[in-house]
Amino acid sequence: MTVPRVSHLGAPTNLSELPPTDPVLSPLTGWTRAHWEALADRLLAGLLPYATPGFAQYRLPGPPSHSGPWSDGLEGFARSFLLAAFRIAGSGGRVGPALVERYAAGLDAGTDPHHAEHWPPITDRAQPMVEAASIALALHESRAWLWDHLDDGVRERVCGWLGGFVGADVNDSNWRLFQVITEEFLASVGAPHSRAEIDAGLARLDDWYRGGGWYTDGDGRKFDYYNAWALHLYPVLWARIAGPRAAPATVTRHRARLREFLAVHQHFFGSDGAPVHQGRSLTYRFAAAAPLWAGALADATPLPPGRTRRLASGTLKHFAERGVPDERGLLSLGWYRPFLPVTQRYSGPASPYWASKAFLGLLLPADHPVWTAPEEPAPVDTRDVGLALPAPGWLLHSTTADGIVRLVNHGSDRLPPPPATDDDSPHYARLAYSSATAPETPGADNHLALLAPDGTPSRRGRIHPLGAEAGRAGSRAQDGRVETVSLVRGAWEVRVHRLDVPPDTAVREGGWAVADDAAAPDVHTGPGRAVARRADGLTSALVGLHGWDGAETSVVRATGTNAVGHHSATPVLQLARPHPLLVTLVVLSADPRTPLTGASATVTADGTVEVRFPDGGVARVPAGLSAGPGPSPGPAPAGTG
Repeated sequence: MTVPRVSHLGAPTNLSELPPTDPVLSPLTGWTRAHWEALADRLLAGLLPYATPGFAQYRLPGPPSHSGPWSDGLEGFARSFLLAAFRIAGSGGRVGPALVERYAAGLDAGTDPHHAEHWPPITDRAQPMVEAASIALALHESRAWLWDHLDDGVRERVCGWLGGFVGADVNDSNWRLFQVITEEFLASVGAPHSRAEIDAGLARLDDWYRGGGWYTDGDGRKFDYYNAWALHLYPVLWARIAGPRAAPATVTRHRARLREFLAVHQHFFGSDGAPVHQGRSLTYRFAAAAPLWAGALADATPLPPGRTRRLASGTLKHFAERGVPDERGLLSLGWYRPFLPVTQRYSGPASPYWASKAFLGLLLPADHPVWTAPEEPAPVDTRDVGLALPAPGWLLHSTTADGIVRLVNHGSDRLPPPPATDDDSPHYARLAYSSATAPETPGADNHLALLAPDGTPSRRGRIHPLGAEAGRAGSRAQDGRVETVSLVRGAWEVRVHRLDVPPDTAVREGGWAVADDAAAPDVHTGPGRAVARRADGLTSALVGLHGWDGAETSVVRATGTNAVGHHSATPVLQLARPHPLLVTLVVLSADPRTPLTGASATVTADGTVEVRFPDGGVARVPAGLSAGPGPSPGPAPAGTG
């Protein structure tokens, strides 16, 4: 029986003049290097109507960031310049001369303090620091076609503007690498710089390494795609700029970590190319592909070249087929369509152009194996996968029948270290994320909430990991009042919650939110069970296995709260008086053969919870911590690995 992969019923592609697909070279995506070049050209052309007369700024439509339109205009130049540089260098300069000329003109006008379009200066902890790194990278990669042909006066002014980094105060996060990149470029052209600041930034990166290929983005538990498109990417690009100035031991260390990370990162993409929807700055979209190319560029990847291209092309194609870029050729502030809840205060109209990093592969020559080798399947294409990631406190479980990747989160909250507190973000605080769904903003999905008398739900707050191992992970949260252990198998997750709350505390648990632009999902409820199903078969189910007797079952509908689609629905179970032990089956699947019933949970005299999955697999959670036997022998999903 052939099961259709999960599909999306949203906007069609806005790219009417793409090259023909190549089913021989690229049997999985059909896309080739020519598709990447065509999409790069479309993105660059789409920006032209929004360029200022001197090409120093791109003033795109949309709400400004907290830095204001002046900084946002610089952001438009810098991030698109990165894309232009990859396109210019990747073609050996064989692009229309206007592309080189307009960025040369922008450098001239932007660094002239007397020009009407001049750039804001680099000052302590200010947004121009971010954009300076993109400009430095672009100048390095396009040096033979642009920098080397600039007038001496322009080069001097560019170095003077970039030199604002020297001695400046930098945010203690991935921003330290912006300083490393910018000052290393200054060193490469003989301009004033601080070797001590470069070395300190690289040393700070080592402080954040947590093993297994994972960095936290600054102190705390801050794990997301910044690990991919910043913390691993910039060391590779720094080494390209530094050349012989780079300490061999440092380069070797960075490459080894990237290699280990890519062995895991390849599992974050669904069969349709969608990256798992988790973390901040998701409007950068296909930038998630950047480290795949970086691994090939630095000879630091465990992936065969055909798989690298399949993953990267798959995610670019995924968005292109869903209306990205839009009909103007622009990247909107959103995921598919414009959707501001995926943005942050620093997000401006040009922020999405950090997606330019995805085009890093154009720096690899056209005869490189990543472009010439036949595509090879991604892991999700061939087998079910279960993977524990102890450093971020995550579980990944994917199913090849529907091509969905699910991330169970018991470790990343993006909160500063204690005693600092902060509000929950829906992109960090949920128990689970996937490649086929997005969190509600706000919403009840993938959260066990303690309800105040007025119905206000509790926040998950700081996450205290209890460990992640094969098939299970756990954490304490909500000020220690809730301990949760997740057990995963195939498309199923069973959550075991132990509560320490007053007996009159109402409790609500939500499952996955499914969403669609075309129509509201169908919903069904029954005793202890709630289901939401999209028209293409994507199904979210929530089933109470223990402690939910008498629970109210419902499906919460919403509009305009989900990045995947305008209409969304979330299965919910709610109790007026909680049981101290709650066990819930949570299902997300597009495979009609996936049972939504048949699971059970029993509790022994010592408090151990024994869970039986619908396929007969068994797992146990002891009364203490999350340590204990993993899933037992017995029927196992085919190809689990």
